[in-house]
Amino acid sequence: MTPSPKSAPLALSLGDPAGIGPEIIVKAWSVLRDTGPSFMVVGDHDALSAASGRTGLVRRVGSPQEAQAYFSDALPVLDLPLLTPVVAGKPSPQYAPSILRWIETGTGLALSGAVSGLVTAPIAKKPLYEAGFSFPGHTEFLAELTAGAPYAGVRGPVMMLAAQDLRVTLATIHVSLSQAVASLTVERIVEVGRITAEALRQDFGVANPRLALAGLNPHAGEGGSLGREEIEIVNPAATRLRAEGISCSDARPADTLFHADARRGYDAVICLYHDQALIPVKTVDFWGGVNITLGLPIVRTSPDHGVGYDIAGRGLARPDSLIAAIRTAGDIAASRAGALLASAS
Repeated sequence: MTPSPKSAPLALSLGDPAGIGPEIIVKAWSVLRDTGPSFMVVGDHDALSAASGRTGLVRRVGSPQEAQAYFSDALPVLDLPLLTPVVAGKPSPQYAPSILRWIETGTGLALSGAVSGLVTAPIAKKPLYEAGFSFPGHTEFLAELTAGAPYAGVRGPVMMLAAQDLRVTLATIHVSLSQAVASLTVERIVEVGRITAEALRQDFGVANPRLALAGLNPHAGEGGSLGREEIEIVNPAATRLRAEGISCSDARPADTLFHADARRGYDAVICLYHDQALIPVKTVDFWGGVNITLGLPIVRTSPDHGVGYDIAGRGLARPDSLIAAIRTAGDIAASRAGALLASAS
């Protein structure tokens, strides 16, 4: 049986060691060391120790249980050393084998139940691609790593971004705008809606999720005069979701969907392309947004920002988003454990 979140810390993969990951991890630990959630870094001890600026602040551990025992006193790390020394701010494909090994190890720990979830520090795609990495990013890689694991829910992955009281999920992610429009289908929007509604119930404790569906065209197409995607794709998807018992609006104009009063009318918005989702999230809370992967058999979150090579090693990086990601992962893990206990009783 999977351990409860109280008995299992989170795993936190180090990400790109040449970026701001080591620095924000140290800063996040200093904030969370007394309150939790506790976590164990999967990464390179020396990179973290250099970022801490203090001898003895980072402690090698051999297990999640040992990590939890020492968490308030030192930053615990399952030390899987880099194969080559790291230089802050200088990306290199030579780090790729270690970066991928850290992600794979953290995922394996989460699948086994040894940790209650996985938080991933930022990676950069270019140096990984140069080393032969073939996935678009973290999300798709994690989907592949967990593909063989049993999962009772609707399998994704679907990307959710959360900031304060706003949650958005994406029907398309890292593709051009023309590709995003061309790839929209009723089936894809319905799939995202199912996974979003399930996650709101299971991971966020929303008993009766209310979904809003963003329109693609200005004024949600204005009855077809500004585009027919709403008539032919978006609204039919909403109709199918409602037929399945999921509360979902027809397409709503995106320019009036994200202000404070509008946000009180739904629990999440299904957005149709990248910037439609990311702009409101980063406007609501630029520093504290969280990336959450839905539809996986493990809990996974990450900060909603990149590697920050330009400020790496200078002490300038803010840990707000990573702290929010760790707290969110802890909350989701507790919610899943509570739902599991309730279903077993």
